[in-house]
Amino acid sequence: MTRYWLMKSEPDECAIDDALAAPDATVPWTGVRNYQARNFMRDGMQVGDGVLFYHSSCPEPGIAGIARVASGTRPDPTQFDPASPYFDAASKAEAPRWLLLDVQALRKTRLLGLPELRATPALAELVVLQRGNRLSITPVDDAHWRLITEDLLA
Repeated sequence: MTRYWLMKSEPDECAIDDALAAPDATVPWTGVRNYQARNFMRDGMQVGDGVLFYHSSCPEPGIAGIARVASGTRPDPTQFDPASPYFDAASKAEAPRWLLLDVQALRKTRLLGLPELRATPALAELVVLQRGNRLSITPVDDAHWRLITEDLLA
């Protein structure tokens, strides 16, 4: 069963254009350092699941592309690299805390920004729009996926 997800990326680290330019348009989704987001990757996400590629922490945050989950999870090597901003001294190779999976960009879309998302009543329950939500990975229900991909981004 295909599921859907919204995955946030800071465009100065990996924008939709960067993902599309990568070999096979596929990038490792490194740097997830929230247990709930990690658990979504580990326990919920499967190869083939749809992804709304979301630009965050930028002047105009919003959905910038469509992607898919391209691999299962594996340990995120950035947790072991002292030079990485994602280094975690408490994580050990024999018991890694943090995981990544590969995401394959399928297409760039027009930017579907937060104001437009918020102005769409049928998206009121979209997790990224909820007060206090800071998760980098959130589930997207079927109805929201269809509305975004078939109506708003068509």
